[in-house]
Amino acid sequence: MQATAVPGAAHVLVFRELPADQLARIQALHRVTVANPRRPEQRAAFEAALPAADGLIGSSYALTPELLDRAPHLRVVSSISVGVDNYPLAYLRGRGIALCHTPGVLTDTTADTIFALMLATSRRLVELVQLVRSGQWTSNIGPSLYGHDVHGKTVGILGMGRIGQALARRAALGFGMPVLYHSRQPVPDATLGPLAPLARHVSRGELLARADFVVCTMALTEDTRASLDAAAFAAMKPGAIFINGSRGAIVDEAALLAALDSGHLRAAGLDVFATEPLPLDSPLRTHPQVVPLPHAGSATHETRQAMAVLATDNLLSALAGRLPAGCVANA
Repeated sequence: MQATAVPGAAHVLVFRELPADQLARIQALHRVTVANPRRPEQRAAFEAALPAADGLIGSSYALTPELLDRAPHLRVVSSISVGVDNYPLAYLRGRGIALCHTPGVLTDTTADTIFALMLATSRRLVELVQLVRSGQWTSNIGPSLYGHDVHGKTVGILGMGRIGQALARRAALGFGMPVLYHSRQPVPDATLGPLAPLARHVSRGELLARADFVVCTMALTEDTRASLDAAAFAAMKPGAIFINGSRGAIVDEAALLAALDSGHLRAAGLDVFATEPLPLDSPLRTHPQVVPLPHAGSATHETRQAMAVLATDNLLSALAGRLPAGCVANA
């Protein structure tokens, strides 16, 4: 889509499709080019629009320093996401470019997805669905297809930010699950509210050794990259279930597969992977003990709309010279 003509306005490059109502908000104030570089037929238009771009809005595409060097007028990048690992933070700070994201609006939806993975893996829901669909359900199922209870089991949460706390509320208050969590600092009781007496801050080692479910909601940083490795999986309780609702690069996937194949871990529920979309030759795609999802943690109509609204708010505010609260990099 070519830029619309709005005299004296900034130039906004939309690099992932927006809902029509949010695109219209931007077009009412600024010149707009829509070009999704993940689509081969739009890649050239995306690159051609960079030199004139004052603002970028989109997600799920790595904006490298080399690409951004081609946008000398850039003032703001508004990401329709919580994670910011697709963006070179130090580079953006060095150029004084604001990077905005959308925390908060997807917290509960992502926690729902993570809890769904806990239920699906422990109760073997995918296997049982396939049993019925394949016509192999011919009698009452026996112990070989039994799952395990979720209620009352101990959940260990690695990373106790917004999503970790939302998950803890579901586990402790809804399913009577003891909650252990590990983060750089204990979360204040005032922040935890009703969770305070039910969620305990412990060392990473204690969490791995005691949790029936080990759930990763940590941010991806250089410190957490590949931090869930063979040693971490070996430290987990035999028969534990691993769930990742954060970023795939936090996990050594070969080590996870080895822990599953050895029987040390019972199952894994994964919404994220080191390479996305998951390659067809990845053993995780068809592993019988893995429930894989296509990075769908926030994928509901309501939440994706809310993310687009907030990202558009952030973009328009930054272009007007008002840096919104959801900025993680600026001058």
